[in-house]
Amino acid sequence: MTFALNISRSLMGQPWRWRGEGADARDPSYLPDDLVTQLLMARGCPREALEAHRNPTIRAFMPDPSLFRDMDTAAERLADAVQRGEDVRIFGDYDVDGATSAALLIRLLRDLGLEAKPYIPDRLMEGYGPSGEALVRLAGEGATLIVTVDCGAQAFEALAMAKATGVDVVVVDHHKCSAALPEALALVNPNRLDEGDEAATHGHLAAVGVAFLLGAALVRLLRGRGWFATRAEPALMELLDIVALGTVADVAQLRGLNRAFVAQGLKVMAKRRNIGLAALIDASRLTRAPLCHDLGFALGPRINAGGRVGQADLGVRLLTTLDPAEAARIAGQLDHYNEERRAIESTVQEQAEALLDAQGNRAVAVIAGLGWHPGVIGIVAGRIKEKAGRPAIVIALDEDGVGKGSGRSISGVDLGAAVMAAKDSGLLVAGGGHAMAAGLTVAADKLDALADFLDERLASAVARARDDRALLIDAVLAPAGVNPEFVAAIEQGGPYGAGWPAPRIAAGPMRVVKADVVGNGHLRAIMAGADGRSIKTIAFRQAESDMGQAILGASYDRRLWVAGRAKIDDWGSRPAAELHLDDAAWAD
Repeated sequence: MTFALNISRSLMGQPWRWRGEGADARDPSYLPDDLVTQLLMARGCPREALEAHRNPTIRAFMPDPSLFRDMDTAAERLADAVQRGEDVRIFGDYDVDGATSAALLIRLLRDLGLEAKPYIPDRLMEGYGPSGEALVRLAGEGATLIVTVDCGAQAFEALAMAKATGVDVVVVDHHKCSAALPEALALVNPNRLDEGDEAATHGHLAAVGVAFLLGAALVRLLRGRGWFATRAEPALMELLDIVALGTVADVAQLRGLNRAFVAQGLKVMAKRRNIGLAALIDASRLTRAPLCHDLGFALGPRINAGGRVGQADLGVRLLTTLDPAEAARIAGQLDHYNEERRAIESTVQEQAEALLDAQGNRAVAVIAGLGWHPGVIGIVAGRIKEKAGRPAIVIALDEDGVGKGSGRSISGVDLGAAVMAAKDSGLLVAGGGHAMAAGLTVAADKLDALADFLDERLASAVARARDDRALLIDAVLAPAGVNPEFVAAIEQGGPYGAGWPAPRIAAGPMRVVKADVVGNGHLRAIMAGADGRSIKTIAFRQAESDMGQAILGASYDRRLWVAGRAKIDDWGSRPAAELHLDDAAWAD
């Protein structure tokens, strides 16, 4: 077995390996002539597809929307609604994917001459997904067509109640489906079990991506009906900024069409034509055009904060407003709610981590607490997953003994399928999701049984995933090589995110010049190499880890290899490069 830099066990307890299979990739002295080609191929891009992936375009990756089951039926019903001027409601989930999916359809329908209205359920009062009561109420208000986005694939009872009123419901979703499907006029979801092979290859799309495909089918259909003979055809591509935001924030795999959505969406976002997004960028204190990671760490969390601890519909209102003053006000509210969310999250995380040790060696950490805020449990589950190195489900219990849970998984472990199986076994009131994330409702007296069920079902998959764990390295540099020019070069292989990881750089060997703890347990260090150059490094939330303690206590005569992501630090008078650490290992 070949280890990168001969590191078989790092300070974080894992081996380092070279990403990619070429012999040259395993030779740290090899400098490829074309770095971007090496990065693309190491991420699974075939040589014949290199040019398409260097600049991923919608034209190169867009499938025919009609490939998907019920797509044409959904487009036909929406086209009829546009031409008749019907009362249409867009029922979205309260997270970023739901907000962006709803906003995309509302903006598109507005450009087509129809003012559709959003409905976003309150997380605390109504919970996830469409309720029968809400759908019946919308029908009673005059809605003749309801489109659910980022929800509905498991809403059997709610859709049956809606059907009884006579209102048509179209479901646009991406979550896992059961073999049986709820009663809807159309259910568009690449993860339907009866989906065709080609369409099923797009199961990694976020709901906003599926909504974009529906939008393309709708525009094509209306074009064929002559709807644009006397009116302008909407610029569908101008909505890609919204698609990019929802795709990245939902941690969808950035491969194929999703890469094109994000690459082209970032270009649209840089033009600041969406008034709400421009206001959100300003509220996030970004002074440059957003990059891919800004969507996940700056813009997305602020949209999410409305659904987590504020008003659930603020996100979709922001993304659809045409009033700059209203946009600035809503963006400010979301920024405030995001700060509130951070404080609540910190408290819940501290309490959840205190309970983690009591989980023993279960395959899935199932942690529950009375009175925890349901709006932050998904974020905390992600933190627990990272700390424990295994899937985690964090559950907020109310005084009636009902728990709302959110889970996050590790690569190679399908948590969504396991949660659906637990529901089918009678352990859950409700549950669903996808491979990497899931949500559930469970009675307090079923918690132990749920943990046992997940342990039995997922133990082998978790063990395999953890045994296969390794830190993958793309390149080795001396400290002088970690510079803005290098960061600009590797960005050409992006956009990077889930399923298309950002390059990880090993640098060294280096000595620790200075190390301290900043913020909420972050480790900051200046390190110097034999080339006489030094670089700034930071390891988020790692001050108490084995790596953090080793770096803090390192003597000057000991040398380290460090590995992480090279980023631009633009806080100073001129941009500089820094390394965001994932791991470190002794070099001697």
